[in-house]
Amino acid sequence: MSGYISIIGTPIGNLSDASPRVQQTLAAAQLLLCEDTRVTSKLLSAFSIHVPLMRCDEHTIAARTDEVLQRVFAGEHVCFVSDAGMPAISDPGQVLVDAALDAGVHIEVIPGPSAVVCALAASGLNSSSFFFEGFLPRKQSAIDKRLRVLSTIPATCIIYESPHRVCATLHALAAVMPTRRVALVRELTKVHEEVQRARACELAEIMAKRCATAPLKGECVIVVECDEATSRELSCARFDAAGAGASAGEKPTLEDAIHAGIADHVRPTQLAKELAGTYNVPRAQVYDAIVAALEAAKE
Repeated sequence: MSGYISIIGTPIGNLSDASPRVQQTLAAAQLLLCEDTRVTSKLLSAFSIHVPLMRCDEHTIAARTDEVLQRVFAGEHVCFVSDAGMPAISDPGQVLVDAALDAGVHIEVIPGPSAVVCALAASGLNSSSFFFEGFLPRKQSAIDKRLRVLSTIPATCIIYESPHRVCATLHALAAVMPTRRVALVRELTKVHEEVQRARACELAEIMAKRCATAPLKGECVIVVECDEATSRELSCARFDAAGAGASAGEKPTLEDAIHAGIADHVRPTQLAKELAGTYNVPRAQVYDAIVAALEAAKE
C-alpha cells in the first residue's frame, strides 16, 4: 500500500493555534520533514510528540525529494512543516508538492495559520482581491523596480519582510506610492501583536522614528491597499457584464451593477464603496439599495 504526504500548517506564534488534527497528524508521522530541526523540535516538545525529523530547507529539499518519494512509495506517511505557517506558500515545500503530484502521490493538507490572510484581515484594508508578493528582492534597485510593478496591480498587495529591513522597505514604498494606505502587521498571534496603519509616506516616517530608538522584533507583513483610482476602474470593469445588453458605450444602471456585484459575492460594504464612487451616489444610499436587493433575493 502506498503512503502519502501531509502538508501541515503550524502556529505562526501562538502554540495554542495548533489544532487537535495538527497534533494528531504530527504524532502519527513516520517521517517529518522540516526547514530547521531545532525549530520543529521545540514545537514537538510542546506537545510531547516524538517522530524522526529530516531537514528539508530550500538548500536541501531538491536533493532529497527522490528519497522522500521512495519512502512514500514504500508505504510511509511523510509529513512536511515549515518553521511557521502554511507550507508551500513562499516556502520550499512547494518543490516537494510539485514533485509529489507529478509522481502521482496523494497529498493531504492539514490547515493551519497563515500570515498572509491573518495580516490582510488585521489590516482592515480592501480585501475583495489581493496579490501575495512574498519577500521582495534584496538589492535596492531591484526593490524599486519591483515596487513600481506592484503599484500597477489592481489588488491589495501583501509583502513579507524581515524586521531588520522593514524600515528601509517602507521608505522605498513611500517613494513609489506615497499616498497609498499601508498597514504594517507585526508579531501576529503573539502577546505584542501590533498593527500600524497610515499613508505610506506617514508610516515610513513613524517607523523610522521607532527604529531609531530600538530595533523592531518579530516577522513583519506589509499590506498595501489598491490605488483608489484603480479600484474605481475595476469597479466599472467588474460590472461591464451587467451592461452587456446596453447600447455601445452606455454604462450599466446602478441596479444592474448592484445585481452583478451580488452575483460576484462582493461584500455589501465594499460593493457600496465601489459603486458610490462610480455612480457618484451617497454610499449610504447605495448600501440601502444593496440590502434591499439581498432581501428581495431571499423571497
